[in-house]
Amino acid sequence: MTPVTPIPATPARRRIQAAAMKLFAEQGVTRVSVSELAMAAGMARGTIYSNVPDIDSLFEEVAAELVRDMVERVMLGFVGVEDRAHQLAIGVRLYIRRAHEEPLWGRFMSRFALSSASLQAVLTSDPAVNLRAGMESGRYRIRPEQLPAMVGMLTGSTLAAMLPVIEGLGTWREVGSDTAELLLIVLGLDRDEARSLARVELPILPAASS
Repeated sequence: MTPVTPIPATPARRRIQAAAMKLFAEQGVTRVSVSELAMAAGMARGTIYSNVPDIDSLFEEVAAELVRDMVERVMLGFVGVEDRAHQLAIGVRLYIRRAHEEPLWGRFMSRFALSSASLQAVLTSDPAVNLRAGMESGRYRIRPEQLPAMVGMLTGSTLAAMLPVIEGLGTWREVGSDTAELLLIVLGLDRDEARSLARVELPILPAASS
């Protein structure tokens, strides 16, 4: 699939994207009509047309923007943290905490992250960088040929863990820490260290630059 080229954000476009995400998350669909979008955004159809050149590409556009924003914010949360295992524990828990704080965002991610090309591309590439670096330094004890499976386990576990939090079946602290701890154990960390890293106080999720 051809990558979606980001379009400069304006207040109107951000409002439209927020309304679109709400429709996608609540309805479980990847296409909406201009009329539905206009009603959800509280805008005239003409305003939608002037801000959305191609309604059919809106889903991938929204997905790309959501993941770009989250990746940027998580990376800011890594400032001052050099240990790859600590970074992983932070990243996993920041995603799960945001699903608690913004249930629509969490529902969108859990519904579509493994089927959207824009989401999948970033959600698999960033963990791969962390895992590969951790393997090269000896921090993670998995074999090189196991990297694809571990990337899938990491992303899938994080996304799946959002659902019980959104549904109120567990707190983000409990579910997030347990998920991070188990992943670190699979990667070869000592159980006590994995448990400790998975419960270090989280930084506030920084705002993105745009």
